[in-house]
Amino acid sequence: MLQDKRLIALCTSRVYDPQIHSFIVNLNERLKAAGYAMLIFTINSDIYWEEDRIATEKYIFELIPYEHIDAVIIMDEKIKSHKIATRIIERATMHNVPVVTTDGTYMGSSGIVFDYEGGFEKVVRHMIEFHKVRRPHMMAGHRNNEFSERRISIFKKVLKENNIPFDSSMISYGDFWADPCRIAMAELLKRSADEMPEAIICGNDIMAITVTEMLIEAGYRVPEDILISGFDGYDEIYYITPKITTSACDINKMAEGTADLLFELIKTGQKRDIKIETSFIPNQSCGCPEHSDHPEILRNWFKESFALINDDNRVLQMVTSSMQMSKDPAELAKNMSSYKTESLMAVVDSNCFNDDINYFTDDSIHSGLKRFVTVYDSEYPEIYSDWFAGDQEYEYTEDVFSPSVRDRLIELTDRGYPLIFNCLDFMNRPFGFICYYFDNYHITNYAYTLSVTNAVSIGIGGYINLKYQSMLMSKMDEMYRHDSLTGLYNRTGFENALARLRKKPAYRDKPVTVIMSDLDGLKYINDTFGHAEGDNAIQTIANALFDAVPENSLSTRFGGDEVFSVVFGDCDPDAILNGIDSYLEAYNSRSGKPYSVSTSSGYITSVLDRSFDMSTAIKEADEQMYLIKNRKYAERGSRRRGEG
Repeated sequence: MLQDKRLIALCTSRVYDPQIHSFIVNLNERLKAAGYAMLIFTINSDIYWEEDRIATEKYIFELIPYEHIDAVIIMDEKIKSHKIATRIIERATMHNVPVVTTDGTYMGSSGIVFDYEGGFEKVVRHMIEFHKVRRPHMMAGHRNNEFSERRISIFKKVLKENNIPFDSSMISYGDFWADPCRIAMAELLKRSADEMPEAIICGNDIMAITVTEMLIEAGYRVPEDILISGFDGYDEIYYITPKITTSACDINKMAEGTADLLFELIKTGQKRDIKIETSFIPNQSCGCPEHSDHPEILRNWFKESFALINDDNRVLQMVTSSMQMSKDPAELAKNMSSYKTESLMAVVDSNCFNDDINYFTDDSIHSGLKRFVTVYDSEYPEIYSDWFAGDQEYEYTEDVFSPSVRDRLIELTDRGYPLIFNCLDFMNRPFGFICYYFDNYHITNYAYTLSVTNAVSIGIGGYINLKYQSMLMSKMDEMYRHDSLTGLYNRTGFENALARLRKKPAYRDKPVTVIMSDLDGLKYINDTFGHAEGDNAIQTIANALFDAVPENSLSTRFGGDEVFSVVFGDCDPDAILNGIDSYLEAYNSRSGKPYSVSTSSGYITSVLDRSFDMSTAIKEADEQMYLIKNRKYAERGSRRRGEG
């Protein structure tokens, strides 16, 4: 609980899937009626049980604010990762937060599952016993996958009870998905017509649809030549001809059962597991009468989605491009604004705006705490200015309720609709999250989260990369144009800068002054105190010169212990020389060095017209400087001999 808000975290994937969307709507209404608000932590793809596969977006599950929530619900079969589910349960247990797992059972949580075995057995018995099939074939899921193996066992059990011999040629593996199913089906279709099965019993509806399409393409009639069945009750089965026989896992029953189990768990603390029966749906693909009861809203959703998708992609591409080309974070936030980015907050690690590091390749930056700040809120587009102005300081936590964003998120829970959290990631590095706060349950809005999250991730990630590359180019340019010891222009940098200035009308036929400074006693400093101290002395006279001349001057070191500045426009050279001496006097008084840094300086003045030759001017200033240096040497010699 936080600020009297009772909060439930739902962990799932693909909120735009019609079944998951329906689950969210029904569950949220039950939670809302009981005084709870729902926070949805979701990825946009399935992990498919490959526990070590790179899937950066699963970082979103690391941002669950366990200290402030009342319970967690994990849609295990939708996320498809035991490792993720186990970690969530372990962290929830550490904070005494109860957990309900749907479509899975784990130690430390209450589980609610569909009776998949019973539901699949209904389908198999219907095909074998009702339709009297004697030569069946099964399109199974993954090899050695627990769900697939259970369904194979049921297939074998029903065959045995009906005295139908089983052999391995009666099983193909379609991996629960279309592309691998096509490969498996292509092999099956190599059999002669006499060798083809009477029926193909598929482990899920996706494979059943694929099998049906390939059979029809190959010239077979369904169900006249071959009967087909699926499993799961996906809405897609109603959009093909013939419609597929299946056993439906009623997601609305799952939502109701989850709410009941959750409230019981919160009230009593007693964990238990329950099963929900599936609904057998005979249909055209096995020769039964047509069965169609899918909601009309799905048809409208498909129509709207197809009508808008091209325009949406164009707009999001423009948003992404403009974000990447932004000159600073404030402009980045401004360029994020679009009718496609309404009802969302973008929250990022403020460390990613440090141009001196490569955020996506520097491991050290990811070993510490992410400091979340809001860079965009569609209802308050000016919010970025508060943070970038540096007015606020927070005690940061690495979860979605980090204090910098917590009050705003709590405010959004008052609207009665779920807050949906997606991970922002780029180059397999998470750098923040998006929170969607829709004021409705429109499935089209939920569907947009996939493309919007992707566009914002690429937009911000591309901006960060380009800024870092720009910084590197700037540093390389500095190295190319500037002297490494003093930071003043080197010969190449000076000549290029001078050439640019001479082209500008504001500088033509204006006074120009060349001031040359040379370090006194460099050999003595090097021989007595070492070359590092000699370098320090050279740096010091360079700093003195740079400090004394006007801002638009070109200060340069070609090498050795001579530095010079070219001053454009009217100036007082003697005042500049006095400024150099004053700088050095102040330095010597505080440096604690066993030597004093001093310089001899000379200058010439001229006019920057077409006849002006810089090499000649530098030579003349150098001669003036040496006259002064020689005079100094003579004066010191006289003092040593006791003259004058």
